[in-house]
Amino acid sequence: MTLFRPNIDRMAGYMPGEQPQDGGWVKLNTNENPYPPSPRVVDALAEAIRGPLNLYPDPLGTKFREAAAKQLGLEPDWVLPANGSDENLTLILRAFVDTGDIVAYPYPSYILYETLAEIQGGEFRRLLLKPDWSWDHAAIRDTIQNARLVLIPNPNSPSGNLWRTEDLLKLVPPRGVLVVDEAYADFSDASRDAGLLQQPGGERIIITRTFSKSYSLAGVRFGFALAHPDLIAGMRKVKDSYNCDRLSLAAATAALDDQAWMQANAERVRGTRTRLSDALKTLGFAVVPSQSNFVWCTHSTRENKSLYETLKSRKILVRYMAFRNVPYAQDETLTGLRISVGTDAEIDALLAALKSIV
Repeated sequence: MTLFRPNIDRMAGYMPGEQPQDGGWVKLNTNENPYPPSPRVVDALAEAIRGPLNLYPDPLGTKFREAAAKQLGLEPDWVLPANGSDENLTLILRAFVDTGDIVAYPYPSYILYETLAEIQGGEFRRLLLKPDWSWDHAAIRDTIQNARLVLIPNPNSPSGNLWRTEDLLKLVPPRGVLVVDEAYADFSDASRDAGLLQQPGGERIIITRTFSKSYSLAGVRFGFALAHPDLIAGMRKVKDSYNCDRLSLAAATAALDDQAWMQANAERVRGTRTRLSDALKTLGFAVVPSQSNFVWCTHSTRENKSLYETLKSRKILVRYMAFRNVPYAQDETLTGLRISVGTDAEIDALLAALKSIV
């Protein structure tokens, strides 16, 4: 006998990347920013700590919404703050997906989408990508037509590729909502405005963003959604009363105010990403051109899991990933290494280790 709901009892649950608690690791497995946040964030946190922590925070995050809206050329009622992008995704599933509704997402991609669909009692559908990570629009047309929710990370993870606006607009379900998860967009060549919401069908598009990556605030947990006010109003109904605390709101607002700091760090990451990609190719890896703060690579002769394990034995942590039921992959399992872009010193250590291994 189980006390859990049947769908919860059946599911395996999402496994986040390893977070070693001892020191001495070169940690390149969970796509954190290797550089610190803006000094303005530290100042804002110090001030917030001296504030009225005995009182609840603003349940709507008004000051943050006003700052984000001003930067993006929107009104504040187009913005919904959340406890990281993952909470925004959870709110979206709660608000739009009922038992049996279809939740579609690209595959291989971010497996958390499947977990969220299972929790909600929805039925996930994988939109199989081509070997070059592009869309087979003809093959997925029927699924899109029947989907309640389509979730698209752009840039994609683990591949790091960026899809064009015209591709995304073909994925808006006629009776549902398209969610464009832009967790890594600051590291790409794409525009950072919210122009996608002004495209045909934009009233049924939600953009989610995070402060964990480009703003170096993975330890604070803050993200936000952008959408037509009607969609934001519905999502607000299902959020926790005070989902963002005083400290995270203060940190995010200060980080948003220092765009120069964020952009400088993002540029450093892009430069190191190019160097890492070029070096991996010389070592026999196939590397997908990345628009994110990580690269996806597979070796021509060495087994990917063995490489991961050997690196780990040397306290260098990358992410080994295996995607099953991929028809064009060997044994229908696509494997590879997703390597976060660290500091130049961290990447030097990784490359030195790989040279000795391969």
